[in-house]
Amino acid sequence: MSAAKDKTNALRLLGVHRVPYQLFTVPPEIHSATEVAQALGLPPHEVYKTPVVLRPQGRPLLVMVAGDRELDLKRVAAAVGEKKVRMATQRKAEALTGLQVGGISALALLDRPFDVCIDRAAQALSHIVVSAGKRGMNVRVAVDDLVRLTRARVIAATASE
Repeated sequence: MSAAKDKTNALRLLGVHRVPYQLFTVPPEIHSATEVAQALGLPPHEVYKTPVVLRPQGRPLLVMVAGDRELDLKRVAAAVGEKKVRMATQRKAEALTGLQVGGISALALLDRPFDVCIDRAAQALSHIVVSAGKRGMNVRVAVDDLVRLTRARVIAATASE
């Protein structure tokens, strides 16, 4: 991306903190993590999605999970001390984040009232690909940098193998 106007908040944040990243672009019609992985020729367990999860009360959660894994709401609830949580609808997720599904990124929402979690499966990888805050733009970043910048809590968010 050469023009500054093409930089998303997530890319600006990575730049300010001097975090190395690799930018990938895909057609904006692609908005699932598995489709992004396929388009980029990457394994789906390296491309993460960020569903919005709602608590009965309190701040919503952004939970980063590998594209080939399903969020386990019971595990997420237990990890964050709730009896029950639920997935936000696409409309609700977009209204809360101000971003389109497929472009929701914890890196782009640090100044917003969300708690950030990442599935512990990410700890097995050095780098993962996440949305750069705009549908069609993704970044590969070190898992340690991502956790540090987003202050993500590492939790069991998917079914165990």
